[in-house]
Amino acid sequence: METMHPSAVVSDDSAQSQRVFEMAAELFGVLSTPIRLHILSSLCNGERSVSELLEQVGTTQPNLSQHLSVLYQSGILAKRKEGAQVFYRVQSERAVTLCRSVCTQVAIELDEPMQLPASERLLARV
Repeated sequence: METMHPSAVVSDDSAQSQRVFEMAAELFGVLSTPIRLHILSSLCNGERSVSELLEQVGTTQPNLSQHLSVLYQSGILAKRKEGAQVFYRVQSERAVTLCRSVCTQVAIELDEPMQLPASERLLARV
């Protein structure tokens, strides 16, 4: 698969460029809360029930439900019902790959803040 330079993805057509930026901002907005990243991390190894996610994520049931709803409506998660239980799983592996990449980079920067040159950091300061 050919790797594209980011500027090649956005054409000179301003309407197309605007749409690309809007969609990217929408995705980043969905992924912009720590609890949603934690939920995705919990689901990386497979499907989980809401009660299992409550234990792993450590929040209230109403708060978890709100965040699961946003992730589900965006297409990042899928769900199924089995009796009274609701199970969630990752629907968008690409979104998970994006999150994993960013979170791994941030973890490296937090563990070894002075090991990376400024040009290779995501964070200005840690």
